[in-house]
Amino acid sequence: MRNLTYQTDLCVVGGGMAGLCCAIAAARHGIKVVLVQDRPVLGGNASSEVRMCIAGAQGKDNREGGIIEEIFLENFYQNRELKYPLWDSVLYEKAKAEENLTLLLNTSCLDATMDGNRIVSIKAWQSNAETFHIISATYFADCSGDSILAPLSGAKFMYGREAKSDFNETIPPDEADSKTMGMSCLFQIRETDHKVEYTPPTWAYKYESRDDLPYKDVGRHNNYWWIEIGGEWDCIHDTDRCRDELLKICYGVWDHMKNHGNYKVDNWELEWIEFLPGKRESRRYLGKHIVTQNDVEAEGKFPDIVAYGGWPMDDHFPQGFYYKDGYPTIYHPAPSPWGLPLRCMISDNIENLVFAGRNISVTHAALSSSRVMATCAILGQALGTAVAQAVSKGYKVEDVDIHELQQTLMADDCYIPWHTREVPALTKHAQCSAEVVRNGIERGEENLWIGDHGDHIEYKFDEDTDISEIRLVFDNDMNRKYRNMPWYYPLVETSFKLPQTLIKEYRIEAENSKGESFSLSVCDNHQRLVRHAVDWKIKSIRFIPMSTHGCEKLRLFEFEVQ
Repeated sequence: MRNLTYQTDLCVVGGGMAGLCCAIAAARHGIKVVLVQDRPVLGGNASSEVRMCIAGAQGKDNREGGIIEEIFLENFYQNRELKYPLWDSVLYEKAKAEENLTLLLNTSCLDATMDGNRIVSIKAWQSNAETFHIISATYFADCSGDSILAPLSGAKFMYGREAKSDFNETIPPDEADSKTMGMSCLFQIRETDHKVEYTPPTWAYKYESRDDLPYKDVGRHNNYWWIEIGGEWDCIHDTDRCRDELLKICYGVWDHMKNHGNYKVDNWELEWIEFLPGKRESRRYLGKHIVTQNDVEAEGKFPDIVAYGGWPMDDHFPQGFYYKDGYPTIYHPAPSPWGLPLRCMISDNIENLVFAGRNISVTHAALSSSRVMATCAILGQALGTAVAQAVSKGYKVEDVDIHELQQTLMADDCYIPWHTREVPALTKHAQCSAEVVRNGIERGEENLWIGDHGDHIEYKFDEDTDISEIRLVFDNDMNRKYRNMPWYYPLVETSFKLPQTLIKEYRIEAENSKGESFSLSVCDNHQRLVRHAVDWKIKSIRFIPMSTHGCEKLRLFEFEVQ
């Protein structure tokens, strides 16, 4: 056995999409981060171990930007055959690329040392390296989903369903209880060019008739989310018990589809089945503000809004697969978008504990909308950015300048509803050949510059001017219908690819009053947000798009200099 110690600015516990985005954002904004993940891969419910696709806000132009979209686009670029192990490697690459970020995989948090209401350090065990890691930090961000730091630190938390009267909500039951939404084991199938026989394990359940299945919407165009149990058990301590039951159901459902019904799956094979149940709900921290159903329905217009949701209040019945009275969830309507405040990510009683993901400070009803992973990811990015600003300036997280935080997030391509990004003064005061590329709004067709081959956009200054950065925001097709990875694999897959609207090749040319020229060229862009650091003194600068990933027109949201 060995012990390794760390002194860092931020320790992030949990490497799901919230934790990963939190750690990357904090590291990019200049502070030291240790990311502790108890699995061999990153991504949580989105990883190859669970394979739940990443959902988020619904509605026109509401797709989440920032780090989560950067990851999506990188995956489409690197992983064109849509292999889940390669998706894992994209997430791993994003973490390892940050020099301020130390990544500890296969490492489980098991203890915390306290000084009053402050966490001094945590102790984590890395089984494959037989190593204890003792991590001291200024802040601890629990993005573990199950809120492991709550029982270790004494942080206040909630579990189960509140009563209607507790927060004057309509969705909860009349009486509070300890029931939750359950967990699922998914499976994936692949189409072949020949008939495939299937023999289930002897211990699988038998569903010889469609009537044997409580939920009847069985088919191959499905990710089997409704194979869900555990909401009436303990969604933390009964995880393995749930897995054992879920595997029997999964193999039984596929046996039913292959051998006991007409589901047109003769040429389909069972390719993968999940052994790590994907969770929807367990502990939720008590924060500086508890977001309720009423906040959701009022659109969450908080003064400290830093992220947003937009999934319906998708409240699964605790019985899950064994719910017998119809559809196993209720999609209570929610506005899209609706805002989430920084305060719901700050512990009410542990002064250096923050959190992001499905464990934020929300009621059960509000959780049913905020729990989806794209929402969790932008919560994580907002939290990591906030902690970086707090540490850099010596503030408490709750005392950061909210306006500055919001502007930083929007500059990093995180949309904040009802807010407009402030365009840099240098860009604002220059002469520009296309006003739309400097309006600070980076979604919606009305905010796009659309050009033809040979067109360009130009800024002119009154005199030679120093510039240090060029910022571009391309059109990534915000309203595309596919997510990060498929649910199932047909012989020919035409979705899940880089958006054709992205500009692939471009040049930037500039010159000063002496006739000296400056330039840079990009031949294989595949991202939405691109920044170029430069050290130029110029009087004019031109953006010259040359080709796209398939779209005939050249489309750009933002071109600015500072």
